[in-house]
Amino acid sequence: MDEVTQAVEDLKKEWSQAVSQLEESIAAIETCGKTGKGTEEATSLPRLNGSAQDALQLLKSLQFRLDLLAQQLPTFDEVQSGQATLESWDEQYKKLRASLRNANLQAKENIRKAAQEERELLLGGGEESTIRRRNLQTKAGMTSAAESITESLRRSRQMMVQEVERSASTLATFDESTSVLRKAEGEYQGHRSLLMRTRGLLSTMQRQDVLDRIILTIGFIIFSLAVLYVVSRRIGLLTLQRKLANAIRSGSLSAADIVAKAQHVPAPANVPAPIYDEL
Repeated sequence: MDEVTQAVEDLKKEWSQAVSQLEESIAAIETCGKTGKGTEEATSLPRLNGSAQDALQLLKSLQFRLDLLAQQLPTFDEVQSGQATLESWDEQYKKLRASLRNANLQAKENIRKAAQEERELLLGGGEESTIRRRNLQTKAGMTSAAESITESLRRSRQMMVQEVERSASTLATFDESTSVLRKAEGEYQGHRSLLMRTRGLLSTMQRQDVLDRIILTIGFIIFSLAVLYVVSRRIGLLTLQRKLANAIRSGSLSAADIVAKAQHVPAPANVPAPIYDEL
């Protein structure tokens, strides 16, 4: 069974026990004053009400805890069931508060009638009335001291219940914060891996860019050298052609001499054939 589901089941058991305790307190309050001891039972009424208020406070705390756990149930059907249980608890809580209010009204009426009967008995006179007054005074003092201690303990218990509720709320907030932090950590890990891949791609692109620059530079240098070579060779051939043309025009060298030299002396390898046609 899931931990949240088990916690909800434990809450249901605690709710049943708290309801039983509250019903017992309501029944005791409702019968208060019916035994004929109006003064004694009047002093015990605050203690019974304190116990009932503690039970109501516990029920309210259980409702709050169920409201927190219902949202964390694993399935949608269980969430709906938890919400239905919470609504049922709320209705039952309202009915118990109304029953407690009615029980207090009934107890006050019973105590009033019992006190009136005791007053009539005490005013009747006689030794029995005197002994009864002394006993009532002694019991009233003891009951008052006991009630004071009980009220102090009840306040302490109520403060402890409030602290437990506050601690439960803080723990729920911590759990929610922890889940948010885990989700953020998962997203960070995903972004981190993406950033690492992006960084690797950028490094590869940078290396490729440097390689492309080197290739372009080398290609440009080779192209420039080829152009310079072709231009220099072309300029040299044009200069030689001009010199030969000037020599022929001046008569210092004839075309026959040039042909004879060309037959006895092999032409340079770098002189193209079209030069002789132009001559």
